[in-house]
Amino acid sequence: MSDVQSPLKLAERPQGIDGIKIVPSTVRIGAEIFGVDLNQMLSDAVIEVIREALMTYQVIFFRDQPLTHESHKAFGRRFGELFIHNGVAGIQGHPEIVAIHADANSKYIAGDNWHSDLTMNPQPPMGSILYLHTLPEVGGDTLWASMYAAYDALSDRMKAHVEKLTALHDGEHVYRPIINDPTKTYPCSAHPVVRVHPVTGRKALFVNPSYTTRIVELPKPESDALLAYLHQHCQDPNFQVRFRWRPHSVAFWDNRCTQHFAIYDYYPHVRSGFRVTIAGDTPIGA
Repeated sequence: MSDVQSPLKLAERPQGIDGIKIVPSTVRIGAEIFGVDLNQMLSDAVIEVIREALMTYQVIFFRDQPLTHESHKAFGRRFGELFIHNGVAGIQGHPEIVAIHADANSKYIAGDNWHSDLTMNPQPPMGSILYLHTLPEVGGDTLWASMYAAYDALSDRMKAHVEKLTALHDGEHVYRPIINDPTKTYPCSAHPVVRVHPVTGRKALFVNPSYTTRIVELPKPESDALLAYLHQHCQDPNFQVRFRWRPHSVAFWDNRCTQHFAIYDYYPHVRSGFRVTIAGDTPIGA
């Protein structure tokens, strides 16, 4: 795996201020941030440290943050306009907040497959902030995978091939079984298979098994074969970080360069919390 780049050299990594400490979780993805109270109005300087950490580590984690709905939304808005989920309704009085809940009676578990959030939209979300207040005693971890690392690990010939391609991302097959409303339609959008991050300038693979259905430029058999390879490749454990939740933990991820997977290994116990999503931009190809 020597051809996969580390995020940044240690000296180039974002430094904490005002007692903030940033601890990387792995070489390639993930970091925990300590010394921040997300229920408070944070200074612009602290927000900039958090933003820089997100750009560097792709997903960042906070512990011991008993967020209120208003604090959750206020923190999210420091990074962009909040996105109203067009697949699942928000909670009463807070359309920007989606409940993430599973118990013994749940018929649907959110996120128990590899995906980037809502890539079927013309402008997929920039990122999401998930707060979980109730966790099972064991289980319920979430995996994130770096799509920078996935791209970097491809051969030069494969990079040259996939950089020329676009793929369809469709929400119909994802949400129709959950919300069978004949009056509702779900977006289908074409995005580059390799996107360039608008802030870091790094290239990332941008296909996922939840939403991506077809590579536009290829016949279906070739499309199916290439997508199967890319999906398997993106799930390499060498690209991943695994986060063990505790009550009142928060995860904030960059949807433009990661995928994630919520492990459903805790039935019949309760795993519960809330998520806000931050609006994004139109993916730009390589």
